[in-house]
Amino acid sequence: MIGLRKGERMNAVIAEIKVYSPKYGDLLRNRDVIDILEVYERCRCAGISYITEKNYFRGDFEIFRRICRNSELPVLRKDFIVTKEEIEKTAEAEGSAVLLIARILKENTAEFVDYSIDHGLESIVEVHSIGDIDYALESKTPIIGINNRDIAILEKDDGSVKVTEKLAPLINSHATKISESGIQTKRDVEMALEYVDAILVGTAFMRAENIEKKVMEFVGGENA
Repeated sequence: MIGLRKGERMNAVIAEIKVYSPKYGDLLRNRDVIDILEVYERCRCAGISYITEKNYFRGDFEIFRRICRNSELPVLRKDFIVTKEEIEKTAEAEGSAVLLIARILKENTAEFVDYSIDHGLESIVEVHSIGDIDYALESKTPIIGINNRDIAILEKDDGSVKVTEKLAPLINSHATKISESGIQTKRDVEMALEYVDAILVGTAFMRAENIEKKVMEFVGGENA
């Protein structure tokens, strides 16, 4: 899922095409998702994320399919996955990875990770608290994501990379670690990457006045 580029001074950034936020409202603002996808690709992001949950985040699974068809980058499906049928559906749409939230799946997390692997998908097991970590570590997930925002309140909090700073040292695993959400500034990026391998950013990009400039600021490299 994560394209860590050896020999390049670039940060591994999974860029999210986030159309709506319960906190900030409409983020798409009449833009085409493929236009945003092309910006992310030009900026050499490591992967793409899209939220398919429709009630609170106004996602659309058909748009997820469209993104998968139009990008050679790995594409992560974010949703509140609670059935194996949703994993099958993600694989059928040729997604690359699926988000599995430990707080929701609890003792079923490992089983859902295995099912994802069986269907050719990578899993990102998401944690937000110390209590979530054991569920992630008991699974074979290749990636563990630390959500700096609280999904229990639909991420209406601002979030803070201090959550990553607190939890990352407790994750005794060879899994790739990602800091998700609540990353607003270049300093946030630097702080998060002291503890993890990659970051996932959506709201900060989608709200930016100049989306390409903001993404390049976070990705870094010679052109930043």
